[in-house]
Amino acid sequence: MWRANILIAEDDTTLRNIYEKKFTLNGYDIRTVTNGEEAIAEIEKQEPDLLILDINMPIMDGFGVLEKLKGSNPPYPVIMLTNFADEETKKRGMELGADAYFVKSEMTMKTLMQMVKTLLKAGEHF
Repeated sequence: MWRANILIAEDDTTLRNIYEKKFTLNGYDIRTVTNGEEAIAEIEKQEPDLLILDINMPIMDGFGVLEKLKGSNPPYPVIMLTNFADEETKKRGMELGADAYFVKSEMTMKTLMQMVKTLLKAGEHF
């Protein structure tokens, strides 16, 4: 049975561990990184089936990752997670290619999990 490979780029250790545990328990293969530079390196090693991307990270932020990926037009969905609730930040993320955008304080694991399932199902080509 196919297991989706999800790459999670999140610098907050607690959140990264929660996401990793929750997604693993739900049958996904998870890889985690702590900054945008590591995310690009992991993507170059193996493209994920879905990327969960924090915006505010050290070394390279989530926008930098999307800018680097934009030229390659990634065939996998990207979910942006952030603490920034303003429309300008959301608009920038969506213009750079994010498929979904969640403000962490307004999001639950259930809504994130539902979005992951929806995006993976929409992109099914396996």
